[in-house]
Amino acid sequence: MQQDMSRRKFLKNSGLVAGGLVGGSLLGGFITNGFDSKKIQKVEKPKVEATDVHEALQFFTRHQDFMVLMAATEQIYPEDDHGPGAIKLDVPYYIDKQLAGRWGINGRDYRHGPYTAVLDPSDKPAGPAGEQSILDRGDIFLQGIRKMDDESQKRFKTTFDKAESDQQIAILQDFENDKVKMTGLVASEFMALLIQSTLEGAYSDPVYGGNKNMEGWKMKEFPGSQASYAGVIESDEFQKMEPVSLRDYQGH
Repeated sequence: MQQDMSRRKFLKNSGLVAGGLVGGSLLGGFITNGFDSKKIQKVEKPKVEATDVHEALQFFTRHQDFMVLMAATEQIYPEDDHGPGAIKLDVPYYIDKQLAGRWGINGRDYRHGPYTAVLDPSDKPAGPAGEQSILDRGDIFLQGIRKMDDESQKRFKTTFDKAESDQQIAILQDFENDKVKMTGLVASEFMALLIQSTLEGAYSDPVYGGNKNMEGWKMKEFPGSQASYAGVIESDEFQKMEPVSLRDYQGH
C-alpha cells in the first residue's frame, strides 16, 4: 500500500468493506495507522454544521452528542477528491436510527449475566466468549462520545467538534490504543464499534438512513439491489450499472 494513500481512498478501493471485514484486526490496524498524520494525505478539517432540518434525530437527545458523532465519523471517513465523507453521506443519521431500534439495545443478543467490567485489555475472556459488558450499544455510544468531548475539553479547552483536525485524531488514536479509560468496556471496543457503524452507514442501502443518494455505492461502482442481471449476465464486456436502492421498489 502506498504510504500517501488516504483513509478515504483505501476504503473506496478496498474489498474489505464489501466483504464484511469491519472492525477486525486488519481494518482496525489500518485505521490506527491511518490516523498517523505522517502516513496519510492531510485532509481539510471537516466542517461540522447544524443538523439537516429534513432529518429528525431518534436516539440522540443532546445536540452536542450528535455534533461530536458527526466530527468523529468524518475523521474516520473524510470527504476528499474521491467523493463525499461521512457527514454528506448521512452516516451520523444512519447511526442515530440504528441506535434507536433493536440494534441499539442489543435486542437480538443474549443479555443475561454474569457480566464483567472490563478495565484492561488483558482482562478479556479467552476464546469465543462474546460480549461480556452489561452495556448495550446505545450506552456504549453515549459514554464514548461524551468521553471524547470530555477529553477534548480537558486537553484543548474546546469541544471535540470544534477542536483542530490533528487534535481530534490524537483523541481517536488514544481511544483505539486503550489510553482512555471507559467504564464497563475498553476504549478500543467503542472505537471498533464506531468504525464499523461508520462504514455501514457509508455503504448500506439508503433505506436504512445512510449512503445518501447512493453516493457510497457510486464511488465503488456497486450496482446496489438490482432485481435481475438477466439482461447482462451473458455479456463478455464489463457492465456499468446505475445503482438501485430497495427504496426504488416501494410502491411497485
